[in-house]
Amino acid sequence: MNTSTFDSPWLGALHAAANGWPVFPLRPGSKRPALHGESRCPRTGACADGHAKWEDRATTDPEQIRRCWETGPFNAGIATGPAGLVVVDLDVPKNDKGMKDMPCGMTTFTALCERAGQPVPTTHTVRTPSGGSHLYFRSPEGARLGNTAGTLGALIDTRAWGGYVVASGSITPQGAYEIDDPAPVGPLPAWLASLLNPARTPQTPPTVHVPRNVPAYVAAALRNEAAAVAGAWEGTRNLTLVRAARALGRFVASGDLDRGTVQDALKEAGEAAGLSERDCTPAIANALDWSITHNPGPTA
Repeated sequence: MNTSTFDSPWLGALHAAANGWPVFPLRPGSKRPALHGESRCPRTGACADGHAKWEDRATTDPEQIRRCWETGPFNAGIATGPAGLVVVDLDVPKNDKGMKDMPCGMTTFTALCERAGQPVPTTHTVRTPSGGSHLYFRSPEGARLGNTAGTLGALIDTRAWGGYVVASGSITPQGAYEIDDPAPVGPLPAWLASLLNPARTPQTPPTVHVPRNVPAYVAAALRNEAAAVAGAWEGTRNLTLVRAARALGRFVASGDLDRGTVQDALKEAGEAAGLSERDCTPAIANALDWSITHNPGPTA
């Protein structure tokens, strides 16, 4: 498809999939995923081995897309991480006292390019219903960038791993997402990548206090998960912390680790990564609760 406008969201979904960008359904007329949440996971089908989130279930299979969109007029979301994309979201000020006099995201982004001595990149661009723009870029080879909000400037967000954008052809009450520039997706400029992934002093892995009676493989898992959390980049820290707590929760359920040991190790690691105690404590507790509930305990 070479057209810049699609008559329905599912055509936009097929266009994205043809570009190698995995898609998943969004609620009709909305930007929210149409898939079930963790609390209502049936643990069947795609979730038979554990809850599969939208990033896991996004697909480029045209037959699967057709079958899904036959069941309803869903909008389409593009899972930017699996698609190998970094999308720069340039928003416009909301019409209220606090924002109406702010420069729009495109103005700020243009100024950012000028300060870097670089032209505004030419790349595949989608116009949003609010009047903003989504600039699509290929993610740098070997990088795993996360999402950002305001890191580049006011009204500028980015979407990569852990994020998604609404595909062209999708429709909301404010209007449709339309391709504004059908240019090929360009590489993320090096100067821009450096702002999203700045050089960082490696974090010293936290000291993990492991009880003597813990099996060696369990102790290694505890240390490895704590090190992963301590070394997580901004934009991925919370997700890494939750994943670590869920991974270790099975050892709490099996009786191989004390819950307090896991909580202390992950809290220290989260704080080493730059999270506050207020960020860490409830995230760890909720993730451990979920994991303990979904993993069998020791048998009598």
